[in-house]
Amino acid sequence: MPASSLVLRLAAGLAGLSPALPAADAILRPKVVVVAMFELGADTGDTPGELQFWVEREKLDRVIPLPAAHHPVRANADGSVIGIVTGVGNSNAAASIMALGLDPRFDLSHSYWLIAGIAGLDPADASVGSAVWTDYAVEGDLGHEIDAREIPADWKTGYIPLRKKKPYELPLLSAAERADNCYQLNPGLLHWAYALTKDTPLVENAGVREFRARYSDHPKALQPPSVLIGSTLASSTYWHGKLLDAWANDWVDYYTEGRGNFMTTAMEDTGTLHALTNLTRAGRADVNRVLLLRTASNYDQQPPGLTAAESLGGEKIGHYSAYLPSLEAAYAVGSRVVHALVDGWPRFETEIPVAIPVK
Repeated sequence: MPASSLVLRLAAGLAGLSPALPAADAILRPKVVVVAMFELGADTGDTPGELQFWVEREKLDRVIPLPAAHHPVRANADGSVIGIVTGVGNSNAAASIMALGLDPRFDLSHSYWLIAGIAGLDPADASVGSAVWTDYAVEGDLGHEIDAREIPADWKTGYIPLRKKKPYELPLLSAAERADNCYQLNPGLLHWAYALTKDTPLVENAGVREFRARYSDHPKALQPPSVLIGSTLASSTYWHGKLLDAWANDWVDYYTEGRGNFMTTAMEDTGTLHALTNLTRAGRADVNRVLLLRTASNYDQQPPGLTAAESLGGEKIGHYSAYLPSLEAAYAVGSRVVHALVDGWPRFETEIPVAIPVK
């Protein structure tokens, strides 16, 4: 038996499927995979999570069981667009994407991937309700840590890069080790998506304006929401506060060697990108066809007059000032790219769209 057939049969068994391989004409070859991270309840008809607008508006009515993943796959009638919910955190994301990528019922070798979800935002960069196309996704979970009450007086943080002895120690890790900590999204595809969507109208309501007005010490936070390009930090720990925002900026700057500007914080993206990198090596996906869009539901720190604990307490009871606007932004911006890829498939199946960055 050829090695590739054996791998597919093993993958089918691990996914809880029949070990028999599907017929060639039964294999689903989606043009775009939409990756969401959580859904609050049902996929339709209730308070939405990150997948619901895609299911309802793109008519992802087909439900395809995926037992080895967090959530079934949703697909439209012709299978050109599918959606998946990974579950929260880098480990859930990696496991779900690997389950999908190794499932023999899907051929994802030419599929584009749109990771689209909400995020915390650095108020130094933009307003809540904004949409940020990611240039670099940096791993925030791998490291050494000393409790802040025990760090040396000259350290900025007690969080230290893996295999280093002090914060931001140089030189950086080897290329192989650095690859697990920093993922650069395809620049040409990224700037094509940005050029296509930069003028997308975003939700601007009284609630968003009232909330962002509290961040009077950050001029860009007071502006209307916009579409931007920036870097994201992915850590499974939900953190909050000015001091950790300073750490996030430094951490992203360190691992991108000054090329990335931290804007958004989320919990899954390096897990997803790690899985897609591995699947690319296996010929099951193409990480050069991945886009990452994060939309700002809240700021990553407290406004003037509140402590970090008081601000986090408000977040924990559901006070996401731009939760629904951020979900709308993810769909409004992301769907433009999805539709362009599907409509342009005769070209984009074999040729990845590219735009030259505008300086």
